[in-house]
This record gives sequence, C-alpha cells and structure tokens, in this order.
Amino acid sequence: MMATGLTMENDTPRVAARPHTNAHFVVDLGRGDATDADTGFCEVVFPEFRIGPAERVDRGDAPQAAPPSPTESSSRRLILRRGVTGSRNLYEWRDEARRGTASQPRTVTVHLMTPDLSSAVLTWCFHGARPVCLSYAPLNALQATVLIESVELEFDTMEMC
Repeated sequence: MMATGLTMENDTPRVAARPHTNAHFVVDLGRGDATDADTGFCEVVFPEFRIGPAERVDRGDAPQAAPPSPTESSSRRLILRRGVTGSRNLYEWRDEARRGTASQPRTVTVHLMTPDLSSAVLTWCFHGARPVCLSYAPLNALQATVLIESVELEFDTMEMC
C-alpha cells in the first residue's frame, strides 16, 4: 500500500539509530502525486553531486567561472527505472520535450520513506527536470523477466527539500 501523505516530522529529516535501507522510496514526476501508479519506480540512480566551476562561490580572488563542461552537464542526470505497465506517460513527456511542446521543466522529487511508507525520511528535489533519453530493456523470448523502461532526466539544480 502506498503512502497517502508525504510528511516529515517537523519538516526535518528523521535521524535513525541505524542506517536507512534503500528499498522504500516514492517518486513524484512533478505532478504533485507520488502515489500515482505511473510513479511506481523500482530503481533511482542518482548522479554524483559535484561542485562545478559555474556553481562555486566567487570570493573576489578567483577568475571568472567558465561555462559548464560536457562532464558537468552529464553529471546533472537522474535515471529512473520501472516495470512496463502500458502507461505512456514517460513516452509522451519525452516526445513533448523532443518536439519542443513540453509545458515547463518539472520539479521531480524522490522521497526516501520509512519502512511502513508513512513518512519521508529524506527528500531530493530536482528542479528544471526534463527527459533526455527513454530506453527499454531488450526483449528476450528465452528469459521471461519484467520488461524495464528507463528515463534519463537532465536537471538544473538539486536540493534536499
């Protein structure tokens, strides 16, 4: 059963005596509903959160920051994976982005949940998220496994919400 309300105790992360597991999480694709069946992801691959020249604070003694390099751009990518259910929402979002008709970049949130899914432990907010790649696992008649679809999202900034 999915959580109906995502809350943190007093809006601060809950510090546990033991480390949290990585198995309980929900994703909101920027529509405000992390409990939607379309958001049932089985894997989230976080990028490394590096500080690039464009993000460093200029203290007056550093030269002008250079524009972001291709490496920095590729480190601003979040990968979400889920089993194929027949939903076309990821395909449609990617197609709108490809045709330039997507409304606005979204804020995608990933909530690490308590084991009972009653509240969020940590939340990552990816602002300015837009799909840059949609892929599917190979079809294989000799191996009946869940077909996985992956969406790679480029984002502008990330913050812990």
